[in-house]
Parts: sequence; structure tokens; C-alpha cells
Amino acid sequence: MTDKTSAKAKPTAAARATQQAKENERPLVEDIRLLGRILGDVIREQEGKEAYELVEQVRKLSVAFRRDSDANADKALKKLLASLSAEATVSVIRAFTYFSHLANLAEDRHHIRRRAIHERAGDTQEGSLHMALSRLKAAGIAPKSIVQTLAHSHVSPVLTAHPTEVQRKSILDAERGIAQLLGLRDDIKSRSALHASSKAPDALALRELAANEMQLRARVLQLWQTRLLRFTKLTVSDEIENALSYYESTFLSEIPKLYADLEAELGQAHVHSFLRMGQWIGGDRDGNPNVNADTLRFALRRQCDVALRHYLTELHYMGTELSMSAMLVDVTPEMHALADRSPDTNAHRQDEPYRRALTGMYARLAATLKDLTGGDAARHAVAPQNPYLLAQELLADLRVIAESLEAQHGSALMAQRLTPLMRAVEVFGFHLATVDLRQSSDQHELVVAELLATAGVEKHYAKLNEAQRVEALNKLLHDARPLRVMGANYSELALKELAIFETAREMLETFGKDAIRHYIISHTETVSDLLEVLLLQKETGLMRGTLGSKTSTCDLIVVPLFETIEDLRCAADIMGGFYAIDGVANLVKRSGGEQDIMLGYSDSNKDGGIFTSNWELYRAEIALVTLFDGLFKQHDITLRMFHGRGGTVGRGGGPSYQAILAQPPGTVRGQIRLTEQGEVIGSKYANPEIGRRNLETLVAATLEATMLQTTKPAPQAFLDAAQWLSHASMAAYRGLVYETPGFTEYFFASTPLREIAELNIGSRPAARPKSGNASPRIEDLRAIPWGFSWGQCRLTLPGWLGFGSAVDQFIHQHPTLKPKDALALLQKMQRQWPFFRSLLSNLDMVLSKSDLGLASRYAELVSDTRLRKKIFGLIEAEWHRTSDALKLITGDKQRLVNNAALERSMRHRFPYIDPLHHLQVELIRRYREGKRPQDRDEKAQRGIHISINGIAAGLRNTG
Repeated sequence: MTDKTSAKAKPTAAARATQQAKENERPLVEDIRLLGRILGDVIREQEGKEAYELVEQVRKLSVAFRRDSDANADKALKKLLASLSAEATVSVIRAFTYFSHLANLAEDRHHIRRRAIHERAGDTQEGSLHMALSRLKAAGIAPKSIVQTLAHSHVSPVLTAHPTEVQRKSILDAERGIAQLLGLRDDIKSRSALHASSKAPDALALRELAANEMQLRARVLQLWQTRLLRFTKLTVSDEIENALSYYESTFLSEIPKLYADLEAELGQAHVHSFLRMGQWIGGDRDGNPNVNADTLRFALRRQCDVALRHYLTELHYMGTELSMSAMLVDVTPEMHALADRSPDTNAHRQDEPYRRALTGMYARLAATLKDLTGGDAARHAVAPQNPYLLAQELLADLRVIAESLEAQHGSALMAQRLTPLMRAVEVFGFHLATVDLRQSSDQHELVVAELLATAGVEKHYAKLNEAQRVEALNKLLHDARPLRVMGANYSELALKELAIFETAREMLETFGKDAIRHYIISHTETVSDLLEVLLLQKETGLMRGTLGSKTSTCDLIVVPLFETIEDLRCAADIMGGFYAIDGVANLVKRSGGEQDIMLGYSDSNKDGGIFTSNWELYRAEIALVTLFDGLFKQHDITLRMFHGRGGTVGRGGGPSYQAILAQPPGTVRGQIRLTEQGEVIGSKYANPEIGRRNLETLVAATLEATMLQTTKPAPQAFLDAAQWLSHASMAAYRGLVYETPGFTEYFFASTPLREIAELNIGSRPAARPKSGNASPRIEDLRAIPWGFSWGQCRLTLPGWLGFGSAVDQFIHQHPTLKPKDALALLQKMQRQWPFFRSLLSNLDMVLSKSDLGLASRYAELVSDTRLRKKIFGLIEAEWHRTSDALKLITGDKQRLVNNAALERSMRHRFPYIDPLHHLQVELIRRYREGKRPQDRDEKAQRGIHISINGIAAGLRNTG
């Protein structure tokens, strides 16, 4: 055998790895092909053969445009799209949009599949509880210490409603059905492989797979015939219902499972319920005139309804399972007493103490449901009566059952339902999730000014300087007398704002102290912004006693939100000034000893660019922790950072695990809240198993950051370099966005912002009220649609702009470092500093999702040729500078070298997203020009909006 023959017989390691990667991807490819084939069949059946062939023609030309930069394909595609009627265009857009949705489901299933394969092989993945606890064990940290740390921890993902969640609940429900069928399909194949004893086909498996495919076909047909878009603008109540669907599908069932996994890893030691859910929907009225006292009341009643109905269902099924007879098994005296208190007198159950007890508990909980929500339980063995007043009362009864079972060696009967239900009641109570209140500081100022003027205390509060305001507010907080004047004619704003506080007090009395805990102040710029909210709490009974008294308490944590670059720089000074006021620290300590501080990623990024935003957030956290270690610690107050993360990297998005581990030293300490926004909520939590994994990642990262102290203080050279880069990056970013003539016009013309504003995807307006200026300004635009628009046109500009220029200047213009030394320093920072490494990883992801070729198509929407070439040329040059900078620092020539899962995902999905971009540009061009009536009719508008939906779904974290 020759060497050449031998080489052929023995593939290289690289070839074997490539072959193995293909084999690993095979199930994903099969699922995508299956769903694509079913969708194609549905289109042929519902729309006709010509419609199907048109979809295929557009797909092939789009692929040629992407893969080969084929000029002929570009021309042919433009010609084809220009010739399509609005009806045909909408049909093609729907096809590719639904394929994006289906590809996401296949990808999620594959993620679950690969995770299971790794775990079976003992190859635990980073971000898992098992890996985190293994690392803690290797560091010599005992399970007892972990349990003690968790007893003082608080981890809370907070769902928010923002105008980037483009999915209707009907679509989400149908997709959950498809996801379940894909999981069942895997189970069928798995069973068949396990039991196959010969090469003969498994006849039963073939029948089951055929039946499964028929069910998939039905669900895909349902999708095709279900309207993607809303006819009317989303209301706050719609947003509440959408969010609650994730509790029903994921959180109520999966969070107890996560706790069970954690306790199993820790040797069955009981773990404190440190993981809690938060919610903004119904309480966040910053810039949203549709949120008021009624929506807050509705939100908490609906949340209570969802929680109690879940408990009622579990109690019902538990009654079918705990059928033990007192003739065969003993029960504890407490269990006897619980059964005897039950109104259940059915003769068939007289020897079944657990069933009698559960019937009575169900009756009590049904009465609770009626009292708190007005709703009726689905089943009634006996009439509702004697309601539970507190969730702790229900939990106490469940513990009586658990202790009785344990005493009689019946622990095996607890794992399926009783233990998860007890955990659910601990975590969710009767309120389900803590609803945060949020309003802008300028609105508080107006209300306080009106109260003071009407009471004759201060006629011109708004004209006072900061020192005078603090003095006036401090005096009023030390005064027991109320400000409100009986019979006075207050403005609509004052009445509406005061009603929120009064309703919060009512809701706390009804649903418990955890129903509402945080009052967030947007645009916190001064100490008086915090004191104003304290004063409004005092005026409405949420603060009892005066600031100087030794017994005063406050129901709501006053949470500043530092958003802009300037706000972040002043954060520590503002908090220091707040706690310097006599009585504040003691008030906070008596009220629970917690101080949350929210850090805004969106506005800081829009203000100063990606690098400066991240750097100023980092610096602010260090300054606040320093303050905590000095001033706060002596008062035993816990500092908790609340990260206003979004979907895009430009709004703080990106992998949560790496983000938490990259936090500055000492800033986690078992305490973290973070927002989950837009379509990211769906991608993370629509699938229950994916949802549990994402929650597990938050817990694992928090444990590692807290107990392993994964981040060490950065060397001064790193900090100095980051400051230098931040200055240069912000200058480059603002130079283009805010200081280049024509950039605003380019942005509004080249992105689908105007069309996004028309889409019924959120109850909040896309822009803040204009600053007395008739022409549109970027300053008036909310950060969310700002980032969403750049994602739609595939430039993802907020996630990378300015970094390339900063690195270029750092290497070639640094006053003391030679170019090679400057580059070496950046490379060392990437290797050794988690903050810098995480930032570069996010930049890598953002650049990989951008596409200059597609972006150039959107640029063609700018009618001014000179302006188009000028601005797009500047953007393109900076993109290349940023891409080159990443290559220099990391040494990686290709994108996503260290993120194989995302690379695989994009490789499979992007060829089917590209046609949506081409179609969107064509429809926007027609719509804006409006040469024919049909160019601006309902079909044309619907096509644009469906394309926005499909692109957002396909990119997954662009909102």
C-alpha cells in the first residue's frame, strides 16, 4: 500500500472533525428539511403551484446574491421583485417568515438534543448547574456554604413590554405545539433505536412517525392560516396576557424543577427560594400614557388568577394520587386535624385523610380565587369557603401533608407533584411575580411642585436649585403633616400619579408585600429625584412615620435608573448624597435593608456608543460597590444591581452567563436583577426546557461570580487603556451619529423605522414627545426602535460603531505606546480581562449578524445619491475598521470561531432570512413612492409588517 493510498484510508484529524460536525448536525438538517417540506406542501395546496415555484425562485436568487455576490442574480432578483403584485409579494413574504419561525423551532430542538447528548456522556457544559457546582467543589467550597450563600441571594429575571415583541400569542401557542411534536418525534426515534434488534424497519416507529408528521402538518397549516399581525395596536392588557403565557408554559413548572435539580446536586439540602420572577407590564408608565392605576390592578389580579389556577389544578391531581386509606397507613396528628377540618363529608372518602384534606384545601383556595380575582374554580367537590388570607397559610397545609408522608415512609409520593407545588407557592405566592413601578423623574417633579404650590408651601418648586430642593423635601419628609388639601382641584397628571401610589398600597394589602417592591425612577439625575418619590410614598401611606423617627418604614424600594453616560458618571455621587441625608439609611434598613440600583444599557449606548456605554457601566458599578463597602456596609444594607438589558448587544443583550461573569469584582454577591425584553423573551422562554436552561444559566453564573470571585481587579494599565478607548470610541460614534450633516436624514430613509412605528407591536409610542422641534431627531427617538431599526436593515450599527476607530487610534496614535506594544496590550486584555473579552465576543456576534451587501440595498432607499454614498461610505469604512480590529486583537480570521452553535444557527437560517430583506426593501420603496394606489394599500403595508416580523424572528436578538 502506497503512502498516497494510506492517506486516503486514514482521514486527517481536521477531516474527521468536519465529518463528525456534519453528523452532529444531521438531525437538525433533517428537522429543517421536514418542516420546510411540510411548509412547501401547505403553500402548494393553499396558494397553488405557481406561488410555490415563485418562492423557490426568490430563494435561489437570494442565495446566489449572498453566496456568490452574483451581479446577474442581483439584477434578476430586483427585476423579479419589481414585477410582483402586492398580493404575490405578501404571499412570498409569509412563506419565508413562517420558515424563519419553523427553523427557530428546529434549532431549539437541536439545542436540547445536543445538550442531552453531552450530559449523557458526562461532558457537562459551561453555564450548567452541574458545572458551576463542580467548580465550587473543586475550589473546596462545601455544599453547606453554598446553601448559606443562596439563603441571602436574590436572582430575578424581569419581563418587560417593549415595542419589539412582534409575535401574537396565537402564533406562540401554535409554535409551542410544533415544538412539542418535534420533541415527541425525537422520543419515537430514540425508542426505536434502543429496541431495534435487527436491520428490519421498526413498523411501530414508522407508524408513529407518520402520525407525528400528520400532526405537524396540521400545526403548520394552522400557522399558515393564522394571522401574523394584529389589526389593532397592542394594549397593555394584551401585553400582560402575552407575558402570562410564559408563566403557564414555562415558569410555574420549570422553576420548581430547577430548584429540585439544585437540591439534588447539593445532597437534598433545602435551598431558600432565591430565584423570583419580576414584571414591568402594567406598572411601567415611563412614556406610556396607557399605563395607569387600572392596568396595575388588572395586572396583579390576572397574575393572581394564573398562580391560583395552577395551584388548584395541582391540588386536584394530587387528590387523585394520594388515595391512601387510614385502614392501611397511619398519618400524623396534624394530618388528622387537617382532614377533620375539611368540609368534605363524602362517605366514599371517610377513610382517606389526604383526599379529605385536599378537598378542603381546594375549597379554601377556590374561595381565595373568588375573593382576589372574582373568578370561579373549574371544579367543586364542595362549595368554596374559608379563603386563605396568605400564601403562607396554603404552604403550611401543604407542609402538614409532606411531613405526614415523610413520617410514614411515603416520600416517594411527594416528588411528582407535592414538592414542586410547595416550591411554586414559595416562589410565586398569590402574586406570581413582583410588579415594578416606573416613571420618569420629570413627572414626579411636576406632581410634587403642584402639591407644594396648592398647599402654599412653595409656589415655585421647579425654579429652586438642587440644594434648595433637597432642603425643602428633607423638611417635608421630617414633617408628619400631609400635603394634600381637601377639595383642591388637582390636575389630571397629579391625580393619575397619586392614584398609582394609592393602588400600590391597596395591592400590597391584597396580594402581600412581594407583589410590588420596587419603584424605578427613569432619568435619575439628582438626589431630589429620589426624595420626591419618598415624599409621594409618604403622601399615599406607603411610608409610615417621618424620616427622622426611629420606627418609620417604607413599602417600596426607591430605585434610581442611571441611563445616560452623564448619569452613570454621577451615580455614586448621587447615591452618596442620598444616604448622607439624616434618616435615609435607617429608613432603608428598617424597610428590609435592600437598595436596588438600575443601570440602563439602551440609552447609554445610544448616547455614547457600545464601548463607552459598557465602560461607563463598569466604572459606575465599581464606584457604587466602593460606596457600599464604605457607607452602606455600616448600616447592613444589601446593594443589588439591576441591569436594564435588552435584546441587542447595543442594549445590553448577549449571553447572560458571560455577562454576569464579566461584572466588576464584588458587584454580584448573590444579588442580581435583569430585564428580559422584546422577542428575546420568546426565544428564551417559549420552550419550557430551553427556558429552564436559561434560568439555570443565571443561577450558575451568579453562584460562580459570587463564590469563586471569577473576576479580579483589573491592572491599572487595562483600566487606562479602556478609558483611552472609551474617549476615542465615543468621539467617533457621536461624530458620525450626532455631528455628521445628513446622518439623521439617512437613518430615517434607509431603515424601516417609520414602518415599525406603524406596526401594532407595542402599547408604548416609538418616540418621546419632540423637544419643540418639528423635524425628527435621533435625540427624541427611544433607544429600542433605534436598535430595532438597525437590526432590520442588517447594519446592527449600535452594537459596534466607534470601536474600530478607537482601536486604530490607540495602536497608531497613543502618545506613549509604540504600535506593537499597544496591540500587545489589547491582546493581553482580551486574554486576561473578562470585561474586555466579553465585550469583544459580543462585537463578534453583532458583526456576524450584519451584512453590508443587504445593508446596501436599504441604502438605496435614500433618494439623495450624494448623501447615500457619503453616509454609507462612512459606515462601511467603520465596519471594516471594527472587523479588522477584532481580527488583530483576537487573532481569529473568521467570525464566531468560539461560538460554533451560533455559527451553525446562522448558516442554516440566514439564507432564508435574506429574501425577506430584499422583499422588504422593494415594498418600502413602493410604499414611500406611492406611484400607484396599490403601492400604499393594506396589502403593501401588511407585507412590510410581516417582513419585519420574519426578520426579527430570524435574527432572534435584534430588538
